[in-house]
This record gives sequence, C-alpha cells and structure tokens, in this order.
Amino acid sequence: MARNTMKAIRLHEHGGPEVLRYEDVPVPEPKPGEVLVRVHAVGVNPPDWYLRDGLTVMPVEMRPRIDLPVIPGTDVSGVVEAVADDVDGFSVGDEVYGMIRFPGFDGSAYAEYVVAPASDLARKPAGIDHVHAAGAPMAGLTAWQFLLELGHDHPSPFQAARHHPVPLGTDTTVLVNGAAGGVGHFGVQLAKWKGAHVIAVASGAHESFLHKLGADEVIDYSRTRPEEVARDLDLVLDTVGGPTSHRFLRTLKRGGALFPVFFGEFDPEEAARLGVTVSSTQVRSNGPQLAELGRLLDAGTVHVAIDSTFPLAQAREAHVRAARGHIQGKIVLTVA
Repeated sequence: MARNTMKAIRLHEHGGPEVLRYEDVPVPEPKPGEVLVRVHAVGVNPPDWYLRDGLTVMPVEMRPRIDLPVIPGTDVSGVVEAVADDVDGFSVGDEVYGMIRFPGFDGSAYAEYVVAPASDLARKPAGIDHVHAAGAPMAGLTAWQFLLELGHDHPSPFQAARHHPVPLGTDTTVLVNGAAGGVGHFGVQLAKWKGAHVIAVASGAHESFLHKLGADEVIDYSRTRPEEVARDLDLVLDTVGGPTSHRFLRTLKRGGALFPVFFGEFDPEEAARLGVTVSSTQVRSNGPQLAELGRLLDAGTVHVAIDSTFPLAQAREAHVRAARGHIQGKIVLTVA
C-alpha cells in the first residue's frame, strides 16, 4: 500500500539551525515530466543555509520570494519510485542522483521522497554508494560548468557576458582557492584530469588530502598569502569569493582569468589594465552533465570526499557542522 505521508525537514520561519523542523508532510506526486524518488541520501550545500537564513547573503533585488513552510535542499541520491506517463529513460527501481530545480529554492530534497524533473537526474554511478552520490551534484556541476562546459544558454545574474571556460591542458596552470571544500575538491580533480598543473590553496591540515586528489602544489593560507607567492597563472578558480577575491588578479599572466564562484569583488579597471578576465556564472541543474561526471566517478577518476554524515532527523546538527567551516569535501544527510 502506498504511503501518504513522509518525514521531511521544513522551515516555518527563517533563522539559525534551530528553525529546521523534522515533521510529517504529504508524499508528493510526480507531474508530467517528473520522477518520484525514494531518497537514500541528501547533499548539504551553502544554498540550504542561505535559504534557512532568509537569503540575507543575496542582494535584496536578487532574492526570490519564498513561501513558507518550505523543504530545503537540492542534492539527492535514491531509487525511482514512480514516473510520469510522459517520462522516458527512467523506470521504477532505477538508482538515480541529481540536483533538483536549481537555481530555484524549491528542490525539497530534505525528505524521504522527492519529485524531480527527469531532466535533472542521471543514473547513479554503480561504483559508489548513495552517500557519495548525494555529495556530488551541486559541487560537481559547479566545478564542471565553471571549468569545462557551461552547458546552457541562460543569462547569469552576476554578469551580462556569457561565461566561457578556459581551455585546460598540460600547458595550463590553475590555482584553486578553497580547494578542500565541496566545489574546490572537484575543481582540483577536474583540472588535473584535463592535464593542468594544479595549485591548491587550503589550510595545512588538508595538505595530504589535496595531494591525494592530484594537486601538484599546496599553499597553506594560514602560513603564506597565496597572492604573494603564486605568479603567471592561467586561471584562478576562487570558490571562496567575496571582498578579497580581487587579490588574485595580480597572480594571473596577461590573458589569464579569475573565476569567483561566490560574488567576487574586483575593480574592472584594474582587470583591464592587467589584461585579465573576471567571469562567473550560476550553476544550473543538468542531467546529461551529471551522466558525464558519473562516468568519471564510476571509473574512480574523480572521487567525492565525505566530511561527515548525519541522519535526516539531525539536519540541525549538520548545519551546525557546516557553520564551523573547514569542511573537507561534503556533508551528507542519510535517510533510512
């Protein structure tokens, strides 16, 4: 007999981790083009706590309207429970993973069941479990769309020009700032897969981890300012961004590029004077790109690092862990 209710995490108000409530809600039903997924694991990402906080991190004019209560989350791995009549390519029982409806905030992934557009999903790589698969979509797609292939024609909210990845190869030097985190550790691996010389910036505690991922050099930012020692770079992927992102402009050779993942601040006149490009984009759901990433995950070419796991009912604790920072890889919620 089909279940009518499920457990989920919902927000009835914005605030700290304490506003995350574990409660009973109706099981959603797939609409045309959608798949119902029985969730096994959920990836925890920065937009989850941005939503919880009320999107205060975003400029007021960019904040979408959020109707409460709302179930946060975008990244899932699970098993197909039902498919709409018009969906081809997925069947009941298939193991899938995906980032749902992003850049919106209606993914509703913190739950035992979730409905997802079939186009947002891909087959889960058989060689990894649901926990590792759930850690991959947003972080992996962000690194993929910044570094390898944008994969869509939607305009970016951050700039008028279309983002163009820099061709990567054996003659390319890439610095990844925030290299041990979710996007950063994928960036290191994807750049290395393409043959680039990779310099990783992180705290010294992550040095061994980053070398294992393929980093050729590791700069411990607690001991050395990366902008004082890195020179003649082709590309900086700055996963930290913010008001200090501009410091990497002078580490680039003429013709180089700075890709701030999060609201990087810089002086356009300085960038023009140095002959470098600053470019950003907004990651978007993309099932076909996840299928490509899945092949790398399945082959062991790319790995998902798991910082910690928490049961769905302990989502508050997961957000407390995220707030402490210095995350190595991804935080994941497990669903019984």
